[in-house]
Amino acid sequence: MKLKYLFLPLVLLVFCSCDTDGSDYEIVQVATPQIISKTDFRKSVEIKPARQIEEAGKIYAYQDYIFIGDLAGIHIIDNSQPEQPKAVAFIEIPKNQDVSVKDNYLYADSATDLLVFDISNINKVTEVERLEDVFDFYDFEIPIEADDVDFQNFDFQNSIIVGWTVASERRKIDDPILFADGVFDGAGNVMNSGESVVGMGGSLARFQIVEHYLYAVGSHKMTIFNIAHLEAPVLEHSQYVGWNIETMFQADQYLYLGSTNGMFIYTLDNPLVPEFVSEFIHWEGCDPVVVDGNYAYLTLRGGNPCGQLESVLEVVDISDKSNPTLAGRYTLENPYGLGVKGNTLYVCDGTSGLKLFNTVDPRDIKLLKTLKDIQSKDVIPLQNSLLMIGNQALYQYEYLENDLRLISTFAF
Repeated sequence: MKLKYLFLPLVLLVFCSCDTDGSDYEIVQVATPQIISKTDFRKSVEIKPARQIEEAGKIYAYQDYIFIGDLAGIHIIDNSQPEQPKAVAFIEIPKNQDVSVKDNYLYADSATDLLVFDISNINKVTEVERLEDVFDFYDFEIPIEADDVDFQNFDFQNSIIVGWTVASERRKIDDPILFADGVFDGAGNVMNSGESVVGMGGSLARFQIVEHYLYAVGSHKMTIFNIAHLEAPVLEHSQYVGWNIETMFQADQYLYLGSTNGMFIYTLDNPLVPEFVSEFIHWEGCDPVVVDGNYAYLTLRGGNPCGQLESVLEVVDISDKSNPTLAGRYTLENPYGLGVKGNTLYVCDGTSGLKLFNTVDPRDIKLLKTLKDIQSKDVIPLQNSLLMIGNQALYQYEYLENDLRLISTFAF
């Protein structure tokens, strides 16, 4: 997963030097935010005809539709015929990261705001609610090449960062550079509450709907919304849940939060105030997590800003929620998302393809097959098919014994 950073505002004082040979100076890449007022930002939401996907992000499945995140919104794909999926609309939502759907109401973040859309008529999607400033964290998408960030002219209360410019700047070597980790980056299962229908996200998601509540995580906070009235969510409260939280998965009334340095377990005994149960600590690395029964599966991707060099799949015994323990570790190449169905674990290993593991014995899982020559990012194991998204395509597969059969490829 692409790591995201949140920088604290700082004012840098640059002093002149009597140095003549320049040995006390260095060239620093400084990023300056491109900003827009929140007033103008909030006018940018628009329902548009289907258009080409520029850079696919996360995926979400709901009934006969697939939602694919992009640079500036959400593509709606009609999947009533999986052999021939068809793009039908695009919801332009600036600074969107996640989406969840319940009973034809779609929830999406837009930087600091939560938006609600009525999708009961997919050909006439309408925005019905916006809760402003309910998130105090969002992905700034600071350029990875930046050594420092200039926030001097950024008004955090009234502006939104929509882009960056990077320029070289001559600095004294001993001038401070402050670089702080963070931010906002939940997976879900199909749940039924009476006649309610809830969609399903991949392992990279940060939104999760459980009964009458929508949970959103990012950076160090969880934000809880009451969605008993679907068209009019109510912000209940936010709470600290750990540091560098990136993903969330729910199973059996527990929330499993993936962070860059561990997995946090919270119980939903009180759904309004999730309670911390335990944490499983590992070295730093990008960390999506999925759960099946008494075991959690985590991928840690190294060789990038997430942390360590090694990339692995970890199996964690969570039969005792208060004391999760490592049950196995397996080397991977470049892992991202993952999903589990039955006795098969599907792991997206980046440019190394999609890997299938047999989990009959979770303490000793076996590699069954690798689908090569594809780049895999995340999967959603639906009841009758597997969805996988890669760099330039959405793939759908039929389940076979210890294998998969390609149903269709929706290329971008």
